[in-house]
Amino acid sequence: MGIRTRITDLLGIEHPIVQGGMMWVGTAEMAAAVSNAGGLGIITALTQPSPDALRAEIERCRELTDKPFGVNLTILPSINPPPYADYRKAIIDSGIRIVETAGYKPQEHVDDFKAHGIIVLHKCTAVRHALSAERMGVDAISIDGFECAGHPGEDDIPGLILIPAAADKIKVPMLASGGFGDGRGLVAALALGADGINMGTRFCATKEAPIHDDIKRAMVDNDERGTDLIFRSYRNTARVAKNSVSAEVIAAEREGKPFEAIAHLVKGARGKEGLDRGDPDHGIWTAGMVQGLIHDIPTCHELIDRIMGEAESIITKRLAAMMPGALTS
Repeated sequence: MGIRTRITDLLGIEHPIVQGGMMWVGTAEMAAAVSNAGGLGIITALTQPSPDALRAEIERCRELTDKPFGVNLTILPSINPPPYADYRKAIIDSGIRIVETAGYKPQEHVDDFKAHGIIVLHKCTAVRHALSAERMGVDAISIDGFECAGHPGEDDIPGLILIPAAADKIKVPMLASGGFGDGRGLVAALALGADGINMGTRFCATKEAPIHDDIKRAMVDNDERGTDLIFRSYRNTARVAKNSVSAEVIAAEREGKPFEAIAHLVKGARGKEGLDRGDPDHGIWTAGMVQGLIHDIPTCHELIDRIMGEAESIITKRLAAMMPGALTS
């Protein structure tokens, strides 16, 4: 049967499933595995230590897949920001046709990407931000609900409300993000008005994800309660896997301690060490509530095939059976 949507048409992909940009995880191997399975794989630009390293990673991905893939550029406010313009130039010079942007004041980057004919997907956590991005000229929105891993924003609006609220106002194609991991979620997203789904945590628990097997097994063992919200007191909320470090951070925040008091606990390099070593308690690592729906560690191909099979079965059998004669009338 297959499911064709505005997202599959826009991106030139077989299935309406996108792998979101993920720090430390969005490598050439990860992106190529998703793209080869019929979705859209995405390399995370800032995972690479320099713009030249990103150029090399993009070329490596091209050696691994002949299917469309994209690059994520996330702009975060920082005292010592990375050279975003140089990373942007590396993306443009490499001939990338699809970019996922996210974060703080993306206008300059969106304008440059669009001037070079690049399709821009922008990730937002609020309808007002999605409308602003649409006015900027992005080609598609990824709307990220409260269930998501990483930064859910400060409004705490779950996908069941956020997705249709965005669909009511957004005219460009839209991906639903946050809490998706199976065919039920895909069908629900389509019913709520989205044109596809964006998955992060679920793709981390696949054979190709470049993280230690013990971290993947921790995701399988965790349930939907296995996350913590940190940085709430700093108005920079992040959803991470629940562990001893996240508990220490929350305790410090409750005591009113400044960010400087916990900075050593939440360093990205420390989190990466934990992902590489397979120690779920070594540092902060990103994971969403969807852990409660993760029960195995398949290949990306097996996962996407399963999601599509489940979705098609729900649409053609379960839902169709609730409307006798609907398919023949």
